[in-house]
Amino acid sequence: MRVLGFDPGTATTGYGVVEIRSGRLRHIAHGTIATPPNAFFADRLKIIFDEAVRLLEAYQPDAVAIERLYFKQNVSTGITVAQARGVLALAAAQAGKPIGEFSPTETKTAVTGYGKADKRQMQEMIKRLLNLDALPKPDDAADALGLAICQAQTGVTQARLRG
Repeated sequence: MRVLGFDPGTATTGYGVVEIRSGRLRHIAHGTIATPPNAFFADRLKIIFDEAVRLLEAYQPDAVAIERLYFKQNVSTGITVAQARGVLALAAAQAGKPIGEFSPTETKTAVTGYGKADKRQMQEMIKRLLNLDALPKPDDAADALGLAICQAQTGVTQARLRG
């Protein structure tokens, strides 16, 4: 099973691609989709959508994982991120891919076993799980890899339950 994870943002959206075969995780790719800070908001959303479509075509995932939003402090920032999340979900739906949605706590629990793990702990565990030479960077891409790992593990569990 191959999974493409997205950590949505309007300035920077992280992506990560992992594969799980015979219970072993494998790193495929990770990076970011960056939008120009001076671009109109609708243009930023189009860039995110177009890049998501390109990534879906390039990596042909079996499923997509997108971070579920929670509004902690700044509601207006949350709304703009929700719109970025929407275009990512649209790209996945248009490609016919199932979407897993995970909160940061669910992702941290799946990756580290501890729902309150900090960024460094997450990156260390992702490095170990994917046998990377260095910590995954930037943070947005590392978070997206965590989401992809979470979906890969969940998808395998669901497949076993169905089988």
